[in-house]
Amino acid sequence: MNWAEAGFQLLGLHVLWTDFVGSIAALIPVLLAMRKSIWNWPIQFAAAVLLIMAYATIPAAGSILKNAMMALLAVYGFWKWQRGIREEGELVIRQGTARERLGMLAAIVLGTAAFWVFFYLTGWSWGEHAQPPEKYFLIAADAYIFVGGAVATWAMSRALVEFWIIWILVDLVGVPVAFRGGIYFNGSVYVVFFVLAVIGFVNWLKQSRRPAVAHA
Repeated sequence: MNWAEAGFQLLGLHVLWTDFVGSIAALIPVLLAMRKSIWNWPIQFAAAVLLIMAYATIPAAGSILKNAMMALLAVYGFWKWQRGIREEGELVIRQGTARERLGMLAAIVLGTAAFWVFFYLTGWSWGEHAQPPEKYFLIAADAYIFVGGAVATWAMSRALVEFWIIWILVDLVGVPVAFRGGIYFNGSVYVVFFVLAVIGFVNWLKQSRRPAVAHA
């Protein structure tokens, strides 16, 4: 067994160290995002790489694809925040325009449908081995979590308050699916993530309204 396959027992389940560290590290950027710290992006990148290494030992092509996408978005987000801070002097949080909100909604709906077909044809979803009709539901949930996470991260890169709402909606599916599938550790991480996302949303919403109050 190589180091990427090393793990420990937790509640009767074998948890890979790379999965454990990657999942915990995925929570740290949430705390940093609440404080508008640009360092959330390098940590997101590192967490994605660790999870890629964890899933490569299974292997799980779909999960590898998802985390590769998150790693790329982390690089983009770092560049976007760095540029915004350089031009404005600080990260300016704002609420999305009607066009941006419609675009994100369309991306989630159409993206989920497209990736449902993709995961179904490739067999890259973790719901592939379930029996119909549960199989179809799990593949749809997998596609939704993947696309929702990508759209949320993109919205976060643009400092849009709505990114928290998208993560909350993703967690509402991710938590029950994880626990139903017996993935209790990841499910627990989702629960913590959900609570932090609610707090983060309230915090960012207040900050996005400050300029309007100042000019009133």
